[in-house]
Amino acid sequence: MSDLYPEFVYFDLDDTLLDHKKAEQNGLADVHQHFVDFEEIPLAKLIDTYHHINKGLWEEYGRGEIDRHILHRRRFEETFIELGINPDLYVEAGKVYMNYYRNHWEWVKGARQVYENIADKFPVGIITNGFAETQWMKINQFGFKETTRQIVISEEVGVMKPHPKIFDYATKLADVKREKILYVGDSYTSDVQGGKAANWMVAWFTSNPEPEQAKLPDLAFDDFEVLLSSLKL
Repeated sequence: MSDLYPEFVYFDLDDTLLDHKKAEQNGLADVHQHFVDFEEIPLAKLIDTYHHINKGLWEEYGRGEIDRHILHRRRFEETFIELGINPDLYVEAGKVYMNYYRNHWEWVKGARQVYENIADKFPVGIITNGFAETQWMKINQFGFKETTRQIVISEEVGVMKPHPKIFDYATKLADVKREKILYVGDSYTSDVQGGKAANWMVAWFTSNPEPEQAKLPDLAFDDFEVLLSSLKL
């Protein structure tokens, strides 16, 4: 394990500090329960179908091919079509999902104390892909405005990670040399590749990484205590 000596630490938000995957699955379970149309459809099939469609739509959104409104409409509309359910329910489904999803937000196991320890010792910030309205609700609910120096949300910048523009913008906000910035994130493409292309240090939060991929970040870890140790905290 290599020691890290940053002057500024940025964190990704979803699935690094906050457990988005778990909240998403619980939100979909609530949608499954809400609509009688799902009585004959297993929850696992809804989750798998939604994930597949949503992933493709986010890729389209990231390339600028669709806007947020089309993404919101199509992710449930196309999921319902795929499952043989009336697609006209997509509007209600989207509202139901968002109401339930936000009730399930919680910290990733082990992240809170480590984040707070780091925020006590270093200036910290957040860089997150996602829709500004939703991400600001999370930021406000978990008190990140009080502990961070900078908050960067992709929709407000106009590009998504790993686009260089978002990392260049965050570098200027940090006001330190880019080589002195550490980025902590879970996505290989968005966080590790994006951060290293910006000439930042990167700590990759991951389990069982591919050996070749594990060579790129400065640190790969699945226990936040390891991140603390690497910072000599």
